[in-house]
Amino acid sequence: MNRVDQYLAHKLEQRKLEGNLRKLTTHKEAVDLFSNDYLGIATSGLLNSTHDRGITGNSQYSGSTGSRLLSGNSSAAEALEKEIARFHHGRAALLFNSGYDANAGLLSSIPSRNTTILSDELCHASIIDGIRLSQCSRKYKFDHNDLSDLEEKLKKFANTGPTLVIAESVYSMDGDMAPLCEMTTLCETYNAQLIIDEAHATGVFGKHGEGLVSALGLQSKVFARVHTFGKALGCHGAAVVGGELLKQYLINFARSFIYTTALPGHTLHNIHNAYQHLAAGTFTNEPLHKLITHFRQCVKASGNNDWKDSLSPIQALVMGNNDKATQTAAALQHAGLQVKPILSPAVPHGMERLRVCLHTFNTKEQIDLLFKTLTAAIHI
Repeated sequence: MNRVDQYLAHKLEQRKLEGNLRKLTTHKEAVDLFSNDYLGIATSGLLNSTHDRGITGNSQYSGSTGSRLLSGNSSAAEALEKEIARFHHGRAALLFNSGYDANAGLLSSIPSRNTTILSDELCHASIIDGIRLSQCSRKYKFDHNDLSDLEEKLKKFANTGPTLVIAESVYSMDGDMAPLCEMTTLCETYNAQLIIDEAHATGVFGKHGEGLVSALGLQSKVFARVHTFGKALGCHGAAVVGGELLKQYLINFARSFIYTTALPGHTLHNIHNAYQHLAAGTFTNEPLHKLITHFRQCVKASGNNDWKDSLSPIQALVMGNNDKATQTAAALQHAGLQVKPILSPAVPHGMERLRVCLHTFNTKEQIDLLFKTLTAAIHI
């Protein structure tokens, strides 16, 4: 092997020895307790069966043919952005090809060398990478959901230039929520701008799934929100929701927007149909929250204190090491329950876990089976 191949083989062997080598797998027919399809839209066929052609994009093309700044823009994309902004009670929205692209483009382009960035220590990898790509030299993390630590850092950098505070409304590994009301108050007090990733709140929180920011009536106090479509909305893509000035800035400076092929017409159509579904008078996410309540009752009854405290569809059971997480997940999968282990380095050493995702199509009986199987597996 050449020297590059030797290095690659060495790194892979290290992962294997540590018990955290990632592999792609296909999945047998089983109870879905691992996907982000919280509302069941992706697997219901709802988007495919919708015949509304209000938004089709360039329907004669299978692709969009170029970036939005070249041949890829359309009246459909612009109409969809207006629809998304209205739905989330924002002034403007800009489409991106994924949540990763949205965070990378937003957070790499907004900060200057004089900006201070304060981000929650558990923010998603796309947020971390976006910050790394920025010109900012003052990049600091605050302890997870710790308002005292955040305020201490806000005080320290209050007079040093623009400050951005970055958090997620619902965290993807723990399933807990940011104290958004208190965070907006702190940002107002210290003249900082708040950016919130709503990936796991979109569709789940708010009467029509507008997200946690809108559900709390805080949209006017948040500088930018990232809403992704690949989770509860059952399709693909993302949007940054904020002011018109922010939108025009991103069109000019966000590299992940400028230098990529635009979303094709059929994807715009699916996103539009997903939002129409959420906006309909018949929509409700109440069954999902009732299932979450049942799950938390099962957690309490189990007496297992290793479950993370969460009122979202994401429930995490900390196992403490890769081997235990992997073996317990295998026992669940053997019982017909699709649950995946989350291993280090995706989470810190000692925080390896099972990550359970709840959906509107899951049943109480499936949750009861999960806890029965867990009890047996953990005490073997």
